[in-house]
Amino acid sequence: MRIIRGTKNIIGAIPHPVMTIGNFDGVHVGHQMLFRKTAELALAHGGTSIAFTFEPHPLKIIAPKKVPPLLTHFKKKMALIESFGINLVICADFTRQFADQRPRDFSKNILSEKIGVKEIVVGFDYAFGRGREGTIPYLQKMGEEFGFHVHVVEPFKLNEHTVSSSHVRELIEAGQVETASQFLGRDYSILGPVISGYKTGQAIGFPTANIDTSKVQIPGTGVYAVRVIYENNSYAAVANVGFNPTFHRDRLSVEVHIFDFDQAIYNHEIEVQFVARIRSEMEFKSAADLVVQIKRDIDEAGKILRRTKK
Repeated sequence: MRIIRGTKNIIGAIPHPVMTIGNFDGVHVGHQMLFRKTAELALAHGGTSIAFTFEPHPLKIIAPKKVPPLLTHFKKKMALIESFGINLVICADFTRQFADQRPRDFSKNILSEKIGVKEIVVGFDYAFGRGREGTIPYLQKMGEEFGFHVHVVEPFKLNEHTVSSSHVRELIEAGQVETASQFLGRDYSILGPVISGYKTGQAIGFPTANIDTSKVQIPGTGVYAVRVIYENNSYAAVANVGFNPTFHRDRLSVEVHIFDFDQAIYNHEIEVQFVARIRSEMEFKSAADLVVQIKRDIDEAGKILRRTKK
């Protein structure tokens, strides 16, 4: 899959472009329907399937105080989009100037003249342009004027909830990672470098990898059965998300104890896949009591991971 950063870098004709547009944070099952439809239409016409997205998140420019933690790191998002048959990602630089475009200007200058789009696939609630003035009926009107056809994908529901990034975020914040996985079509994961921590785990015999989570959505506090992906290998592990109340820490951290693993991975990037929540974080009377509970957590995580082995 090819990635074009910035619309100014779109050069040359693109064979029969079929495109879906969105931020796609989380790449949940609703987004996946858009990608599959786009890829299917492009394949039928020997064309190019395109995902048009934005960087940074639009709210960072429009309403910085409201921007949520990301569900998907850019690198992970690109890998997921590619896995659903997309040939090309156009990642627009989302600036104030870009945000202030009139819907017709975006349709004429970007969709028609820059890309030459033939078909567009959007979700039922899609809106575009300054102040989200461009509705789906308006986009269809632009299609009539500039020669592209609009396909609208209806909402997809699970457990009576419409699939959305905001609902997935709520589930993850609540620690409901198993339910979130149904909406994502995979286990929720965070990607980040291993950083130096308090070394508490090492001191009590269970060394941990501490993850830099400053740019991603962290699951609710608790202990989780997880898988760690490092250099394309998968390792069983248990993770603690929280403040280590037994040792009275004041900083939220994600610490991962990887089973049967002794490699030095400081500053290396790992992916932590949250499979199931085991229990709430709690304060213990002593480090010895904590050690007893960690052993139980490791045993429980092992059972869960063996049961859910892929």
